[in-house]
Amino acid sequence: MNEPRPTHVDLARSFEDSGVRDVLRELDETLVGLEPVKSRIRETAALLLVDKARRQIGLATETPTLHMSFTGNPGTGKTTVALKMADLLHRLGYVRKGHLVTVTRDDLVGQYIGHTAPKTKEVLKKAMGGVLFIDEAYYLYRPENERDYGQEAIEILLQVMENNRDDLVVILAGYADRMDRFFASNPGFRSRIAHHVEFPDYSDGELLHIAERMLAAQNYRLDEGARAAMGEYIAARRGQPHFANARSVRNALDRARLRQANRLFNEAKGPLDADTLSTITEPDLRASRVFGGGLDVDRRTRQAISQAAE
Repeated sequence: MNEPRPTHVDLARSFEDSGVRDVLRELDETLVGLEPVKSRIRETAALLLVDKARRQIGLATETPTLHMSFTGNPGTGKTTVALKMADLLHRLGYVRKGHLVTVTRDDLVGQYIGHTAPKTKEVLKKAMGGVLFIDEAYYLYRPENERDYGQEAIEILLQVMENNRDDLVVILAGYADRMDRFFASNPGFRSRIAHHVEFPDYSDGELLHIAERMLAAQNYRLDEGARAAMGEYIAARRGQPHFANARSVRNALDRARLRQANRLFNEAKGPLDADTLSTITEPDLRASRVFGGGLDVDRRTRQAISQAAE
C-alpha cells in the first residue's frame, strides 16, 4: 500500500539532510573571491531544493534544464566549480553518480569520416550519470573548414542533451566573447543552456591570497620580501600576454620553488632546518623574466606596484 504524499515539506531540514550545505561550504573554502559565481551556485541549489520539494508533495513538475555555460578567462576556477556542481547535483538526486568528465574538442571530434560519432558517444557514455565539462567549447565549430567534423559532434551532443537531461548535465566553458559567437552560430545549444555563469578575473589581492594558500598546501611560505615581490609580480604579469589568473600564479610559484631548490643546493654549507627548506625568498621571485631577470628594479616603482596590489 502506497504511503500518502506529504502535505508539507521542511526546506531547512531538506537543506541539512541533502548535504548541500557541505558543498557550499567547501566551495567557499576552496575558492578565493568569485562572489558572483558563488551566489549563482547558491541560487541554483535553492531552485533545485524547491523543485525537489514540489515533487515530494505531488505538484506537477518535469526535470529542470540544468545544462550550463561557464564564461571567463583561464584560471578563474571554472573546472573547480564544475566539480562542486556535480557533487551538488548528485546530493540532490539530479544525477546518479556525481562524477565530472572534462574534455576538449580533441576528445570528441575525429580526423576522418566515421571517427567522430564513436568518439563522441564513448565520452557521453563515460559522462552519463554525472557532468560533462567541455572546455573551450567554441572549437567544436569551425565554419571556415568545410571538411571539419565538429558539426557531427555538435548534433550528437544536442540530441543527448535533450533526450537524457535527467541523467546528464553538460557544461560548456570558454572565453565570453567566443562563447557568444558560438551560441549565435549554434542556436540549438543556446536553447538548451538554462544557466549562464560569468567568472570574473581575480583582483591582485585575491591572487596574492591564492598564492599563499597554494604554498601553504605544500608546506611553503613567502618571507616578507618575497610577499612584496609576489604582489608586484602579479600586477606586472597581468599586463603581459597569456595571463591566466590563478594558473599563472601557480606557474610562477613552481618556478620560484625550482630557483629556491637550486639556491639551497648551491649555497648550503651545512644541515638545513625546516624553516629554511620551506621559505621562498625575494631573490627566488625576482629572478623571473617579469622583473627583467634580476634585482635591479627601481625601488619606488616596486613600492607603487606593491601598494596597488594590496
